[in-house]
Amino acid sequence: MTEYEGLIVKALGGFYYVRTQAGLFACRARGLFRKEEISPYVGDRVTVEPTEEDRGFITAISPRKNHLIRPPVANIDQLMMVVSTTQPKPNYLVLDKLIAVAEYKEITPVLVVTKEDLEEGQEIAEIYRLAGYEVYTVSSTLGTGIEAVRKALKGKITAFTGNTGVGKSSLLNALQPDLELATAHISQKLGRGRHTTRHVELYEVAGGYVADTPGFSAVELDSFEIIFKDQLQYCFKEFEEYIPSCRFTGCSHTKEKGCAVLQAAQEGKIAPSRLESYHAMYEDAKKLNEWEHPSR
Repeated sequence: MTEYEGLIVKALGGFYYVRTQAGLFACRARGLFRKEEISPYVGDRVTVEPTEEDRGFITAISPRKNHLIRPPVANIDQLMMVVSTTQPKPNYLVLDKLIAVAEYKEITPVLVVTKEDLEEGQEIAEIYRLAGYEVYTVSSTLGTGIEAVRKALKGKITAFTGNTGVGKSSLLNALQPDLELATAHISQKLGRGRHTTRHVELYEVAGGYVADTPGFSAVELDSFEIIFKDQLQYCFKEFEEYIPSCRFTGCSHTKEKGCAVLQAAQEGKIAPSRLESYHAMYEDAKKLNEWEHPSR
């Protein structure tokens, strides 16, 4: 029987849409995946067994190099975290949680600062460039900075994510206008937009694939992506060079004397907001019990 290898580019209504050399197939997953408690994700490389012209079944899922539970997407090369200069203002704790999850999952974090036409984004960019991350500042309205982002997408699978209303869909439309993704009206009273993306889907853009993903909250991050306190320090890449110089083994980098990370922060080598986020996340991580999350 003929089978095809392909890439899941959309999951909607119980169907997985798989792009193969023979075309696009709308597929159901075989029952064996339910028995094994495996769910196909957008981004999965899979084997398809056609049943008719454009329908079929997914019979196998290739091993993943990484995956996220929320949003449900796999085999990501880079996670582009979109943050706006205003409307809404940046939530640094949520952004730093996103970055930590990417680091934990061994996905390259990249930042895109949007709405440069409304407010200058250099302050945000400097925080994360200091931490060692690639940062792009753009205005989707004016088209500035778009070409640099487009070049960064070539040959990669990239997930775009961030809080609702920051301009993910507008950015994707600027990168490739024929996508015509729905954009949200930003509530002046609430300072945030409605959810416009209802499902995860991969789009062919600039020689690569991008995933536009639903906005999600810090609560969902805490629920679905668990990072324990002993692992958290390694999810802040700017800490890496200082950790070996801490006076005490097992330093928490919160209040210890002789902590090289705290000293670096005092010297301006680590941004205050990043250290504050780490401390907040560490306090939450202290409350986690490993036996409650045996899969981690």
